[in-house]
Amino acid sequence: MTALAPTPLSHWPAAARQHILGVLTDIDDTLTTEGAITPDALHALHRLRAAGLPVFAITGRPAGWSEPFALAWPVNAIVAENGAVALWRSPAGPLRRDYLQDAATRHANHQRLQAVAAQIRAELPHARLAQDSAGRETDIAIDHSEHHHLPDADIQRVVRLMQSHGLNATVSSIHINGWIGEHDKLAGARWIVRAQLNRELDNELDRWVYVGDSTNDARMFGHLANSVGVANVARFWNQLAHRPRYVTPSERGAGFAQVVDTLLAAWRPA
Repeated sequence: MTALAPTPLSHWPAAARQHILGVLTDIDDTLTTEGAITPDALHALHRLRAAGLPVFAITGRPAGWSEPFALAWPVNAIVAENGAVALWRSPAGPLRRDYLQDAATRHANHQRLQAVAAQIRAELPHARLAQDSAGRETDIAIDHSEHHHLPDADIQRVVRLMQSHGLNATVSSIHINGWIGEHDKLAGARWIVRAQLNRELDNELDRWVYVGDSTNDARMFGHLANSVGVANVARFWNQLAHRPRYVTPSERGAGFAQVVDTLLAAWRPA
């Protein structure tokens, strides 16, 4: 792929922003900075809520890790584990969750996934499971940049090992995720928009925004006309099968806040 220069966020046409229906966003290194949501990103989420625009966060993080944020952040829902688990606050307050796969399938897959994780550890003894692994229900994750560093060659070796066992594998800004099933972030986005809003995302791809930062966001970047990478997407620019339409001036949470500022400057309620 030719390494085309990123298009600045300032080039996002006002006409494309006016009739946006909602925002889909990654979490790690998109909403968060150094592992925590920053005040500007949290304020941006509150501004979207006040405007009446739904927000769905779609992440490779585990369901267990996502629970407190699904309750605390002003988002409609979080879809965790790359599209497999949805979590949201019910109207009465308690956390609700749903799964793409039934319990029997999840149990059988869990056994396979743990066997693959054990083989990865045997072949790459220096590889480490992600520290959030205890909260994972439908996938496995190897840490490459959060608390433990893996060189690019080893990242690709882990991906190949996962794929050789029939797993889907993707690389986020911090983890290598592997899972069984055809779901991914795009499938998760379709699922949650239908379940929560009774809308079909594929009929409205030019009326939703997606914000992300890494290679596991590539399919979302390629499908949504209004896709935006926060500036730290530059780290993965030459590895992206599909690149975001626009890129923010700032990185991480500050970049997300710039997306919201730019969107709301032209957005008009339906």
